Amino acid sequence: MTSRKTAIVLFNLGGPDRLEAVKPFLFNLFHDPAIISVPQPMRWFLAKLISSRREKTAQEIYAEIGNKSPILENTQAQARALEAQINGMTDQPLGEVRCFITMRYWHPMSDETAAKVRDWGADEVILLPLYPQFSTTTTGSSYQDWMRAAHKAGLKAPTRLTCCYPKEPGFVAAVADKIHKKLAELEPGQSNNLRILFSAHGLPKKVIEKGDPYQEQVETTVASVVNYMAEKAIGPKELDYQVCYQSRVGPLEWIGPSTEDEIARAGQDDVGLVVVPIAFVSEHSETLVELDIEYAELARENGVGTYLRVGTVDNHDDFIGGLAGLALDASNWENGRVDCQKGGYCCGNQWSGCIRNS
Repeated sequence: MTSRKTAIVLFNLGGPDRLEAVKPFLFNLFHDPAIISVPQPMRWFLAKLISSRREKTAQEIYAEIGNKSPILENTQAQARALEAQINGMTDQPLGEVRCFITMRYWHPMSDETAAKVRDWGADEVILLPLYPQFSTTTTGSSYQDWMRAAHKAGLKAPTRLTCCYPKEPGFVAAVADKIHKKLAELEPGQSNNLRILFSAHGLPKKVIEKGDPYQEQVETTVASVVNYMAEKAIGPKELDYQVCYQSRVGPLEWIGPSTEDEIARAGQDDVGLVVVPIAFVSEHSETLVELDIEYAELARENGVGTYLRVGTVDNHDDFIGGLAGLALDASNWENGRVDCQKGGYCCGNQWSGCIRNS
């Protein structure tokens, strides 16, 4: 008797696997209509222009971390951990589980992964983004591209998507534990003059104004982590913290406050900083270079005496357990169902960009 097969497809951004891949990676990024929403052929020309202009600077960034992005290897480790966790359960309903990875802007991309899922003979597909907070520019874009590729590949297995999980208990617990362990590295009393910066990737304001729920979901995650820390009595009794946004580029107005401005404010307020990546779940250029190198230097320039960076959740047991719970819950939905209730969140009707409302 053939056992049931469930493919769990992890969505992530992707990154160049060598310096020569930087330019095509950037082209794929800026050619995405979710990133630059102008019609063709203008979008193609803009993507060509921007990727050419930014190639050298981006190559210098990746040269700081071994001439490539580590995001694929890190995502593969998460996939193996999730696969082992679910297949190790004795009473799970998914049958044989295999985790696949699809990256939005560099390999493995949707077309090649959809073909692999089809060839494996999956009876069911669960789409699980490694973006805890939904945005049209991340999960929304990846979902649309996956459905296109699945149709092209003839992949007809019932498919379900967990669209977001900003308050998922395992994710929240993992972030809080990482903060707690970083604070434990401090000398006694040193934590009394610290501010925690929860830093997320920024977006242009116009994206949020069009109904994208990302910013509200980031703030929901931060509130959940802060509440968890208070309930568990971990961290300072009076927690000084701030939500902020990094990676601003281009002339558009972006959501704020910016991480750079908050670092400068910490210098003015004479407080140390503990920086927490709150929207990234694995290490890549924006944590290893932007947070660890560029912002650390900015902190020194602004007289910030203590600058600590909390690692991403990676393979934390609580996070992987939370992902497993999301996948198991998704198996109960109808084909094509999109949901986020297991993650403890559901967008209100005011967020027209939410995939449930669009």
